Amino acid sequence: MLKCLQRLCHHHQKQHNVNQTDTASPQPTVAIIAAYNEDRFVGSVVIKALRHVDHVIVIDDGSTDHTAHVAEKAGALVIRHERNRGKAEAINTGLTRAREMNASIAVLIDADGQHNPDQIPELLAPIQNQDVDLVVGSRFLGVRSRIPRWRIVGQHALTVATNLASGVVLTDSQSGFRALSNKALQALAFRPDGGFSIESEMQFLINKHHLSVKEVPVSVIYAEGPKRNPFRHGFQVLNGVVAMVSQHRPLFFFGVTGVLLLTVGILLGLVVVDRYNQYQNLAVGYALISILLAIIGIQTLFTGIILHSLRAFLSENGR
Repeated sequence: MLKCLQRLCHHHQKQHNVNQTDTASPQPTVAIIAAYNEDRFVGSVVIKALRHVDHVIVIDDGSTDHTAHVAEKAGALVIRHERNRGKAEAINTGLTRAREMNASIAVLIDADGQHNPDQIPELLAPIQNQDVDLVVGSRFLGVRSRIPRWRIVGQHALTVATNLASGVVLTDSQSGFRALSNKALQALAFRPDGGFSIESEMQFLINKHHLSVKEVPVSVIYAEGPKRNPFRHGFQVLNGVVAMVSQHRPLFFFGVTGVLLLTVGILLGLVVVDRYNQYQNLAVGYALISILLAIIGIQTLFTGIILHSLRAFLSENGR
């Protein structure tokens, strides 16, 4: 009798475990869309994206039009910001929701229709194959799109600056069409938006968290003109890149600056010596500038060394 009861309990436990396994839902794939006054395009983007991912999260960043309503009708999960907080905070909100859903992959895609949602599978594949942690859709990898020439020049300039500063090399640092693995999803969070491109910031975070990255070619369509002054935005991005370099790569930032200042000071000092040898007259102004530049250069160089050492110490201690 006792053995029968034990067998019955064992069978019941096995059946319970099987049922739990059957009902356990797999990790979903999600698309995250930060939208501000995009009711013209957001609906079609949501509908097309839902063909390739399990859920679409739209962050309505304080829109004054019908963006939230259109996105909901199209099938998106909409999170509203009462006021416009900027792209970085909107994306942070979306990433937080994706983490709560335990998403396996999160795709970032713009709301204005410039990206083709039917190319989402091409971004998902490298992560699903466990090749990389993050995939960037590049506009400059063999797929020809009708991109205004001034955009190409500006994007390449920002890409060169971001690549040099971050230590991560991409062909399109400003692409907003990206896919993040669960590992990248857990690691990434962006500073509150002050006009700085989160795409550039992401390259610094890729380096910081040792994430692997791959680019795949994508096409784009520019149906409208830029909402922001492109030159002003470009300078804001460059300013942000400089700030990120000083924070994440202090030896590079202060070291290069210090060496340049010291070199100029030494060269100017050689000019002072040469003039004195020729005319027996000390160029006091040049001499003072030379000494000042050399002192500032040395101080800047040592500042970089100290900050680099301090950053390495804090990293080793998990701070």
